[in-house]
Amino acid sequence: MANPNIVNVTSILGKSVQAALTATVTTEILANASSSSKVFKINSIMVANIDGSSAADASVFITKSGGSPIAIASTISVPADATLSVIDSTNSFYLMEGDNIEAGANATGDLTITISYEEIS
Repeated sequence: MANPNIVNVTSILGKSVQAALTATVTTEILANASSSSKVFKINSIMVANIDGSSAADASVFITKSGGSPIAIASTISVPADATLSVIDSTNSFYLMEGDNIEAGANATGDLTITISYEEIS
């Protein structure tokens, strides 16, 4: 697993990924392949509750290459019709090769997740 030198980048591409969260808490949302020669700068992670009447719990994890999930948000209640900012520009981080972001909810179909990131190569 290489740690790309971000001083000599050839490209920085703005990207985002969205998904509906399920009751499988460790569902892979974003993966940086172990052979990508890229680093992802995670700028924001937002979880929206699309249920108009009930709160739902969100959990978000980082899994390092070959490791166990590490929580960055654990069973945080998101009120009905509200959005939770898990990560924003004040606490961004890098997702290295072989690492991924996983997430889930206590109720399938109530929460969606949006991850905004820069793919640096």
